[in-house]
Amino acid sequence: MSVRPRLWSAKLVTLGAFISLVLIYYTYSTSEFSFRLSGWSSVFSGRRRSTCLPEAWADGQWAYSPRTNLSSIKSTQDALAMGGLQGCAADREYTWHLGTDHEDEWGRFPSVNSYQWVPSNQCRINPLNGASIVKHMVEKGGWLLLGDSITEQHFFSLSCILYPHVRATPNYTENPYFDRAWVQNLYLSPTSPLLAELDFPMGFSIETTPLVTFHRVDLLFNQHDLDAIYRRTLIPEDAFGINSEQELANKTLFSEEQAWSMSPSEYMPKFLGDTEFNYGTLVVSTAGHWTTTLMSAFRDEDAGEEAGYGIANVESFFEIAMREWAFQVQEAIRDYRSKGGSRPKQVVVRAYLPGHEDCHNHHEPWTEIEPYERRWYNWPWIRDFNEIFKAILQSSEYPDVFFLPIDRPGRLRPDAHAAGDCLHVLTGPGVIEGWSHYIWHFVSHEVTGRIR
Repeated sequence: MSVRPRLWSAKLVTLGAFISLVLIYYTYSTSEFSFRLSGWSSVFSGRRRSTCLPEAWADGQWAYSPRTNLSSIKSTQDALAMGGLQGCAADREYTWHLGTDHEDEWGRFPSVNSYQWVPSNQCRINPLNGASIVKHMVEKGGWLLLGDSITEQHFFSLSCILYPHVRATPNYTENPYFDRAWVQNLYLSPTSPLLAELDFPMGFSIETTPLVTFHRVDLLFNQHDLDAIYRRTLIPEDAFGINSEQELANKTLFSEEQAWSMSPSEYMPKFLGDTEFNYGTLVVSTAGHWTTTLMSAFRDEDAGEEAGYGIANVESFFEIAMREWAFQVQEAIRDYRSKGGSRPKQVVVRAYLPGHEDCHNHHEPWTEIEPYERRWYNWPWIRDFNEIFKAILQSSEYPDVFFLPIDRPGRLRPDAHAAGDCLHVLTGPGVIEGWSHYIWHFVSHEVTGRIR
């Protein structure tokens, strides 16, 4: 009686070995199993496979998908509903952001708010959900937004996505003369129904810990910083003859054109200040103010309009400055960790979005990006600035700084601009909301699986 089990065991071992050989052969002889094997190897190595790379997110199309049955708008609330929004916590230029400030432009509704971005089929991404973003910001860290007026629009849009779970400061309805450069914040609302579901980190205060902060920072450096880089890197030592040192000290690359900015030495301590701020993600975007009118030292009238009056000079300096910026930001994060900082900290650079020519003559999304016919501002060269920044951040020297080329959805929406110009983008059509959607996905699903 004791022999039979041994015989069966031997047969089972033999059968198992045979099946294993078949599986190994099949694994290496089919692309399907090769894919599965690579999937398992990523698990064993501790890596999490990407569910939606930024390039895959951007490689999609706009699909007509109305959210309401409304055929026209009678109020700003109608425009919000068409955009899938309940309201907005921020109140600076409220109707301008939502596109209802000029009644003669109301005819674009509901069409402008009736499209939704569909990324490529390579993406597996959760639907946009304001409550889930709030939970992530509370428990994993808030967002510090740095950029120009386009980034301020991102802040406003976030105040709508996260509504009614957040409150905004300052109150521009009561104080309409606040300067545009003043800091704006979103805080967790004390009346949010999410409060009981949140796992608050140590030191978090509903009253004083921001979930989102916006600072107006057009250039990512202040002008003093950039002048110092300019003098150090681009001006020949003998450029000014006998009084070169004195003249060099007074040399500036800037005109009198107004710009708002801060130094990394000012905002990085804030980003890394866990006790007071609890930020986890720094979101930056720049390029719109890198022009030959602001940086007049680079302007070359002889180059002419076709060459952007010397915009190539600005691009060269942009590369030098952004390499210095990436170094300073990464060093600040390394220093934070060397001193015991343990909370997740990541920096994402959102590709800058240029404007569209004659935007108010367009009433639906494009399927392909159309070339510029004129040389307005620095719009035709924004792609160059984005590519320069992307190339810099591909280096392993900056493991905590990521470039997100997610500008294509916006490039396909000439119809989605504010009533008064063709650069600023409305809240509601989905362009800006898409930035928040993807950044939330990236910092919650992609960053931890990346090996740089």
